[in-house]
Amino acid sequence: MYPPPHTYASPPPHRPPRRWWQHPATVITALVLLPPAGIALAWTSQWKRSQKILATVLSGVWFLIPLLPDPPKQTGTEAAPQAAAAASAPSAPSSSPTPAPTPTPSAAPQMPSTVGWPYAQAEKAVADLTGGELKALSAYDDVTLPTDHGSWLVCFQDVAAGTALVPQSAAPVVHLAAPGTGCPAAPGTNLRPEPVAPAPPTPAPARTAAPTSAPAPDDGTGSSGGGSISYRNCAAVRAAGAAPIHRGEPGYGRHLDRDGDGVGCES
Repeated sequence: MYPPPHTYASPPPHRPPRRWWQHPATVITALVLLPPAGIALAWTSQWKRSQKILATVLSGVWFLIPLLPDPPKQTGTEAAPQAAAAASAPSAPSSSPTPAPTPTPSAAPQMPSTVGWPYAQAEKAVADLTGGELKALSAYDDVTLPTDHGSWLVCFQDVAAGTALVPQSAAPVVHLAAPGTGCPAAPGTNLRPEPVAPAPPTPAPARTAAPTSAPAPDDGTGSSGGGSISYRNCAAVRAAGAAPIHRGEPGYGRHLDRDGDGVGCES
């Protein structure tokens, strides 16, 4: 038998010549620098289909990243409330909570300056220092201190600020005024002073009559010795407002007294 004739392999399929824009380096450079043009060149190249799809996806993501908007930045006014809310958020309770410390009287307490404080605050401060009591009185004599006077303000304190107090036995005294009422100049003042009665009017001084000289006795000549006043007739006496005129008065004359009874210008 003769051996079978030698079979020749079929020649590979003919590929068209590759252009310069189909070179892999050119396509990759275009995909990075100008993604739309690079994607178009990738699909005209001789790459496999899977390589073209992968190059298209990567180049498209690279092209869209710079176009995405930046996340909004928090300004100082927005960040501050968030930080405060985070700080004020209640923390998880611990398994063994620590009890709050109880204030204990000081070994060498000193009287604080409580003027202007509400009585409740001043009372607590003295109790925390000495364990004693803070006595309260009204700053006005005519104002009664109510039972609930915790909001009344301290006007005066009998023990000066900084004075050493004896623990457990100190009992300083404060004088209080109601809220909205000013403090007096000194404790024990009346808030509503009694009205002062008006002083009686001063009587006018009595008028003292001017001394007159005694009339000179009538010498029978018809004129009196009452000075230099003289009337010519009764009309002059009436005009001067001296009618009737009596014997002994200034200006009296016998010619004015017709009936001689001592009274002239009677009618």
